[in-house]
Amino acid sequence: MAFRSTYAVPQNFASTSTSGPLIASVNGSKFRQAQVASKPAPVLDLPALQAASRVLQEQLVKDSQTIPDLGDMISGQPSSALYTVFPDDYRTPFQKRRHIGIPEGLWQYYTSTHLATHMGLLPEIERVWISIDHNLFLWDYVDGQELSSYVDQPDVITHVALVNPKSGVFIDEITSLLVICTPVTVLLIGVSTHPVPGPNNQTRKDIKLYATDMSIACDVEMTSVIGTPDGRIFMCGQQDGNLYELHYQEKEGWFGKRVQLINHSVGGMQSLLPRLGSSSSEDRIITLVSDPARNCFYSLTANNTISVWKTNGDKHVQHLQTISNLYKAAQDKVPGSPALTPQNFNIIALHVVDPSESRTGVQLVAVTINGVRLYFSPSSYGNYGWGSTSATGVRPLSLVHVRLPPPNLIHPDEQGRQFRETHVGYGVGQAQPAPPRPFILSNLNNSCYDHGITIAVQNADIADTDYVLCLTPDLTQIGSLGQTHPPQLQQSSAQYANPTYGAVTGPSRPPLTERATLVPIPGLTWGLAPVPRSKYSLATTAPPNTPAPLVTNELATQFSEPARQYIILTNGGLHWIAKRRAVDALRDVLEEFSGESNPQPLIQFRDSYGRDQTCAMLLAIASGNTFLDPMEQSPLGSMSRVSPELVTAAKQAFYDFGERPTWAERVTYGTSEGSGTATFSGRREGLALYFARLVRPFWKVSITKARSGGLQDLNVPDDVLVTAQKNLFALKELLDTNPHLFHSAPGDHTGARSATASEQEAWKAEQSSVAQLLSLLGRSIEAIAFILLLNDHRLGELIAHCEPDIQKLVSSLTFEELITSDKGVAASRALVNVIINQQIGQQISVDTISEVLQQRCGSFCSTDDVMLYKARENVRKAVETRNPVERQTWLGESLRLFMKGARNLEFDKLREIIGDYQQLSYAKGTVELPLYCAQVFDTDLQGQEYWIAGYPQNDSRAQFWERRKHCYELVLDSLSVFEERCVPGKQDAAQVDDPETVRGHAYELAFASEDEMFHSTLYDWLIGRGMADQLLEMRPAYLEAHLRREPVTVEKFQLLWQFYVKDGQPLRAAEVLAVLAESTEFNLSLETRLEYLTLAVSNAKSHPVSVGGRHETAIAFLTELEEKLEVAQVQLELYNTLLPRQNDPELAERFKALSYRLYNITELYQLYADPLDLPLIKLLILHVSEHRDESIVRPIWNKIFEEAVEGVEAKVAADRIMGRVIPLGQRYYPSESAFPLQHIASLLVRFALAHKGELPYGWAPRILTQCGVPYPEVWDILHEMYESQVPPFNEQANVQAISSDIAVLLTDWVEEAKRPQSSASRGEFPVFRIDQAVEQYLAELEPSRIETKAAYESVKRQLRRHW
Repeated sequence: MAFRSTYAVPQNFASTSTSGPLIASVNGSKFRQAQVASKPAPVLDLPALQAASRVLQEQLVKDSQTIPDLGDMISGQPSSALYTVFPDDYRTPFQKRRHIGIPEGLWQYYTSTHLATHMGLLPEIERVWISIDHNLFLWDYVDGQELSSYVDQPDVITHVALVNPKSGVFIDEITSLLVICTPVTVLLIGVSTHPVPGPNNQTRKDIKLYATDMSIACDVEMTSVIGTPDGRIFMCGQQDGNLYELHYQEKEGWFGKRVQLINHSVGGMQSLLPRLGSSSSEDRIITLVSDPARNCFYSLTANNTISVWKTNGDKHVQHLQTISNLYKAAQDKVPGSPALTPQNFNIIALHVVDPSESRTGVQLVAVTINGVRLYFSPSSYGNYGWGSTSATGVRPLSLVHVRLPPPNLIHPDEQGRQFRETHVGYGVGQAQPAPPRPFILSNLNNSCYDHGITIAVQNADIADTDYVLCLTPDLTQIGSLGQTHPPQLQQSSAQYANPTYGAVTGPSRPPLTERATLVPIPGLTWGLAPVPRSKYSLATTAPPNTPAPLVTNELATQFSEPARQYIILTNGGLHWIAKRRAVDALRDVLEEFSGESNPQPLIQFRDSYGRDQTCAMLLAIASGNTFLDPMEQSPLGSMSRVSPELVTAAKQAFYDFGERPTWAERVTYGTSEGSGTATFSGRREGLALYFARLVRPFWKVSITKARSGGLQDLNVPDDVLVTAQKNLFALKELLDTNPHLFHSAPGDHTGARSATASEQEAWKAEQSSVAQLLSLLGRSIEAIAFILLLNDHRLGELIAHCEPDIQKLVSSLTFEELITSDKGVAASRALVNVIINQQIGQQISVDTISEVLQQRCGSFCSTDDVMLYKARENVRKAVETRNPVERQTWLGESLRLFMKGARNLEFDKLREIIGDYQQLSYAKGTVELPLYCAQVFDTDLQGQEYWIAGYPQNDSRAQFWERRKHCYELVLDSLSVFEERCVPGKQDAAQVDDPETVRGHAYELAFASEDEMFHSTLYDWLIGRGMADQLLEMRPAYLEAHLRREPVTVEKFQLLWQFYVKDGQPLRAAEVLAVLAESTEFNLSLETRLEYLTLAVSNAKSHPVSVGGRHETAIAFLTELEEKLEVAQVQLELYNTLLPRQNDPELAERFKALSYRLYNITELYQLYADPLDLPLIKLLILHVSEHRDESIVRPIWNKIFEEAVEGVEAKVAADRIMGRVIPLGQRYYPSESAFPLQHIASLLVRFALAHKGELPYGWAPRILTQCGVPYPEVWDILHEMYESQVPPFNEQANVQAISSDIAVLLTDWVEEAKRPQSSASRGEFPVFRIDQAVEQYLAELEPSRIETKAAYESVKRQLRRHW
């Protein structure tokens, strides 16, 4: 059934009913996602919940502002008389709901003419009091027939009242007192009540009466009894009109009887205040009214004078003010009004205005006999009538506004007929013919005022009938409800000539407009009272600083408390009149629509209440809100029965009235980017509004309150929570089963392409907001379930078992915070843990509780949480069992579950679990669980990236690595524990498993891990414990990578090359050693670097020829290493050479630098040998580098000789030369680079020639042979000198000296050749050539050289003999 297909509609309705799909294909899936999102997701999206919560807050603020304060509507206007009157009974704001007759048992007495009968209402205890002569009966009208009676006193009962008892006087059970008045006495009866099941699933109050023995005789009959919150009792005398107080105390005392009657009029007013006129009977008090909220009470006298009294100290009252001359004051505000004449100006009642209705201070309403209402408010300016204030700082009351009675009331007989004739639709402002029989109020006798609603009884113009006048604020006229075009005000100012009467003020302050109706009631009225507000209403008191709607805003409360009802007691029984709320009217309109298909009333309703309010109410009807039925609900609120036709009509209206979201673009000038805001549709606004109103009773309220004994109690009645939960769930179910309610319709636009960008933006924003609200809806339902479950498990005790910081957190937590904040998540998790621990502690299986938690409140106890609880239970079972096989089974199962729920495992809990596993010697658990958690805690691998990057400074990923590291440390801790248990003498007698086996298994599992980061941590730990050798023997998988990893250390490299050696990779070991030797980042000594190079060379030499085809590379590498080693040895020699001079200022820095790194040969020469002029080092460098340069090497040797001979005699010089040349020759020969043989021989021979006679012959050649130069080479050099004729060998003396040297050389050579194993082997000895040469030498020898000649001849003989 769709509206648009069944009738022609006006334009405004049609426009709202043609909203189409966003983009049907895309959006359908979007909304389904939103639906899924409303189910508890594994990870809570707190920002989305908080965004939805802010939307609810906006709605709550709106609710607190839509209906103006009573004071705002009447201030600035002396009078008003705007009324909305409906001519049809069908739309009337009040309806009769039920009637109960007086119980049969009383009827016979009641109808007797011989007996004095009085009656009245005691709604606080759900009783009617009926006195028949001296008998008092209390009739339980909820049950219907039950009567309690009190017959223990002899006098006729004339008046009964219920008041609060003073604290500490009676037993705790007594919660109220009955004050029973007779013409001669006043007595007190204690009353206790407790709820019991009643008819129709309701509760009723069972009462007990207690005799108090408190009564007092009085001279006058008492009436109009009132009580104060602290238990004082005031009343007025029927005959004298004085103000009395019944004072009672627990015991008789020196200064007072147990019960006494105090006349405050005599003691107070007559003596302290000048009375206007004499104490005439006209001035007697006839009514008292208590104002507990302001701690005062009011009295009304027979001549319309009002006094204000304050209870001031025990047995004392303070008279604050008297307001008189009210007729004149009223006339001044409405001059010439026919409703105000001296004859009909008679105040029949005073009513207190509760502060919750008027924040601006309207305090009191007086009602006159013909329905004029006078409003009083404290004022700072002069007031009408004579008033005084004796209490400083108390502002006197003054008359601020006169409200005239409705002039256009329709006679009850005319209502139905009028409606049937004209068929007026819903709404105000219909052009009506003047009703033929307007009803003018003239004789009101009973009245009550309750949160803006005035009810009064008028004697009817037919026998045995009363008319009940019902007046209630017309929210459609006074509220800012977003109406499209508010209806015109229907007012009749024609009857009142006063032009100011009914004037409309500016838009900021709408004038007070009320709906008025007369309801006929059979019988004569005895009493009238509002039914006390429901327990659901009491929970709606908002905490300070939060927006709360005025009590007159029933739009805000109609979904969370029942309709307001009034009881009227007549001589025929009880009648209930219910205030019809907007939602009741909408329901009737929908029923009419689904029956008659007439849309007009529905459209008028929407126009009266506004789109958003209407949508919210339609959702309530479609989901069957528990408070739809106007009568009081059952204790836990059952869902209202709504017919399928009504639900369909409500959903269709919700859809069509909802319109579509719009997008307002905001362009920022100077940029190409624009932004905008979405104006949401009525559907989204209606959802938010309805949702906000359902949760308002508890949303901003603290979950707990402190009670005596230090424990916490649930702060909101669980009935309220259960009812809200049912309504929230019904709403969720409606939305889950009707996802199309938030889609656009196919007729909206032709397709996705034609939807403008701004339309799409608007729909996107709306979809997102609705999805967030649905998510919050699901979470709220679960939160209530969670709190109720905690309450079942004694919430206060659970909180007491939490950590102190959690206790503090929970005690300050509101429902909203529980549902939407991190604090709530932390608190709920802590509370769940406490419940589970309690179950485990009592050895109860956690399966049941965890299943309940998951079913009812999954987002507060996820599957992962449940896994953890079950796992902990398995650990407990493992501890308890004696059977080792069972124990392993339980532990294995616990490990499986812990791993499943690992992502919810806090580290502290993990540490506890590992502790338990250590106690149970469960190696598998102690190793595998932390390693698994390390991965779970770093699912995005940010910690791994940080580790791979080498721990960069100030990196946000560090926290993830820290989490991983903590897990690894738990494994290492377990390994330590198992190690310790293997130490002899430390074994635990209770240990079941063999410690060695457990330790071995733990290590095996640790090394089997595939987590490289863990391996790295493990290796460091083992190395730190001195277990590097064992590690190298094992050579586990990641050891090589670990040792190569940054940051590198000497220790790591040392282990790495050893690892390669053990792994049969000597070349790699050599590479590592080479890097180590050449590294500049480590502070190594030169000897150590040399040692590493030496090891590198030896390892490179060990490289097998065939391995990996790296032979050529290996040889090249070895050659390079050997060269580096040679250079390093030079550097070491240089170091040792400079060591004695290390403290020289100019050398110190250079000397230190030699240890920092290895230098190349060129650097050693250029930076050290040459600048420091170190000839021996220069020779070494030339030798190692094989650099041949005569111009460099000859000056070096020249200098060596010069230094040797300088300043000493020949023999010393000769020894010095020998001491220097022989070691150098032995070291460098045959290197021409460092040991130029010709040049050195020349230097030696020249020195010998220069000192002939001082040195023995053969000195020079013998030095050369000692240097290791072979005899043939020395001979060749000397022979060449002998033959050369070059100076100095052109002098005969020098030639002869050379000959003598040759003779010594040949003698030595022959001797050497003769020796067995001689290096100058006999086979290679040039016998013939020597023989010839000797002949030549002998021939050219000077005769004087006898020794030389003998030597030659000896050589010849030897040659002949041996060769």
